[in-house]
Amino acid sequence: MAEEPIVPVYCTGVSAQVQRQRAKALGLGRHENAVRYLGQDYGRLVEECRRSGTLFRDETFPPAPASLGFRELGPSSAKTYGVQWKRPTELCPRPQFIVDGATRTDICQGALGDCWLLAAIASLTLNDTILHRVVPHGQSFQHGYAGIFHFQIWQFGEWLDVVVDDYLPTKDGKLLFVHSAEGTEFWSALLEKAYAKVNGCYEALSGGSTSEGFEDFTGGVTEWYDLRKPPGDLYQIILKALDRGSLLGCSIDITSAFDMEAVTFKKLVKGHAYSVTGAKQINYRGQSLGLIRMRNPWGEVEWTGPWSDNSSEWNAVEPSLRQQLMVKMEDGEFWMSFRDFLREFTRLEICNLTPDALQSRKFRKWNTRLYDGTWRRGSTAGGCRNYPATFWINPQFKIQLEEVDDDRDEDGGREPGCSFLLALMQKHRRRERRYGKDMETIGFAVYEVPPEYVGKSGIHLKRDFFLANASRARSEQFINLREVSTRFRLPPGEYIVVPSTFEPNKEGDFVLRVFSEKKAGTEEMDDKIQATLPDEKVLSESQIDDNFKQLFKQLAGADMEISVTELQTILNRIIGKHKDLRTKGFSTESCRSMVNLMDTATGSWDWWSSTCCGTESATTWPSSASSTWTSLAA
Repeated sequence: MAEEPIVPVYCTGVSAQVQRQRAKALGLGRHENAVRYLGQDYGRLVEECRRSGTLFRDETFPPAPASLGFRELGPSSAKTYGVQWKRPTELCPRPQFIVDGATRTDICQGALGDCWLLAAIASLTLNDTILHRVVPHGQSFQHGYAGIFHFQIWQFGEWLDVVVDDYLPTKDGKLLFVHSAEGTEFWSALLEKAYAKVNGCYEALSGGSTSEGFEDFTGGVTEWYDLRKPPGDLYQIILKALDRGSLLGCSIDITSAFDMEAVTFKKLVKGHAYSVTGAKQINYRGQSLGLIRMRNPWGEVEWTGPWSDNSSEWNAVEPSLRQQLMVKMEDGEFWMSFRDFLREFTRLEICNLTPDALQSRKFRKWNTRLYDGTWRRGSTAGGCRNYPATFWINPQFKIQLEEVDDDRDEDGGREPGCSFLLALMQKHRRRERRYGKDMETIGFAVYEVPPEYVGKSGIHLKRDFFLANASRARSEQFINLREVSTRFRLPPGEYIVVPSTFEPNKEGDFVLRVFSEKKAGTEEMDDKIQATLPDEKVLSESQIDDNFKQLFKQLAGADMEISVTELQTILNRIIGKHKDLRTKGFSTESCRSMVNLMDTATGSWDWWSSTCCGTESATTWPSSASSTWTSLAA
């Protein structure tokens, strides 16, 4: 077949969903039983390399132009001119995977605009337990080296074990993207490569929110704080979050494209993702003062205001504490007062790992449930409440809040309520960028179940209900982030959650996660998916239509193998004969998915003939709706 980048196929049919449910019920996708991404078994591949005496080369994400990108990092772009893929053993005499534990100076940004991801990776180094869930122990360039490494990344409700070779893009003998300050340590560069593989290419990582990286390294859920309207106890929330291993990031919003990466008078970078790496309450001139420690993933350009590396404020601090906290070096890390932090930064992201109720004085674990869903044009893509004629067709999920919180007296005697957090995440959007698709603008609304439907299952509320009833709660805004999450507190009872895109007819897949403090029941308000899967029928070549054989041979040529575009031609010629079918034909992406379902070493007539028995409408990749969020592109 013509060379095409290999991508996983995301099946949404009943058969695929039933099989997936069975596998999940048996524990597949948990961290201890991660899904082998693209079917690659790390242990088996290592043994094969050692047995054959060869170094691993990953053909599913090859050291080739397509792995770099598609537009700015595309095969003929100026930015990729002169790029060479080299193994660390070609870059330095004694490369190391991790030296003396992973540290924040191991992560310095390169030519890729993925500061949001690097801020998340830097935060991983603060917690060895979390770090080594993502970066498994025992990997080395010295002991048993075979040119192969693996990492575990959370994606939409399941953990993936992602294999990569150690070819890294270089220019003029130096790593093009993330690198360590010393230049001899490579775990962060290889982790960035694994993340690029999951998302299709390096360019797909450009621009984003730190919360994406946080969640993909932990499976946690992120809460956002607007620092222009912070809660009164935000500093205590930060201290508690750091103490529990939560990951924290922050940024300064930009007001126009001209602000992107603009450096302020005191050397803070607008539109840039920073990680919060520490906080400390100190005694300063007889008063308690909150300090906060930040890191710029560039590994340089630091705050020069009060409490910066060379500021005079440190002279008034007790010497032993000053020695403990103060580090005078240009490493991108710096301290500032919490008051200055609130004045200079505009957004804080905290990824809760369990998640825990940070506002409570007690340590609590939350109950979690996860549901997969889809928005499809004409059936389940109804848009937001601005579109009353179609809003009701969106997927609906029921939440049953049964037990009230324990901390009523902590909140000044407020009414009994049940705390829960809703998180709506859209799937696979980075991977689809090369096809013109990006984040949709998403949100959700929560309605109280009417009395006549309480206790009933499988009920999908209709248009008249939503016309007559206001929502009890809703996401703070519709926004084109990968995930929208909001914390709520409602009285015990049954509620319907309606996730949607802002505009109707915007297609996509999503995950809805429900985190409840106490026991809560959840249910998708639709028929349960189940199917009896028949045995697959294998056709012999003699049973295949001669006209189809002739068309296949005509397009395939002597090698009897076809590319994605040739497959598209075959299928659309066949479907064009069926005048009773209303369809725009097979899209390029649909055909690419079919090709990738097939073993590339096989050209069987059986597979092609069975494929042509069904039809599929072309997928139109809609452009993203306007949004209030500006991408962190630095």
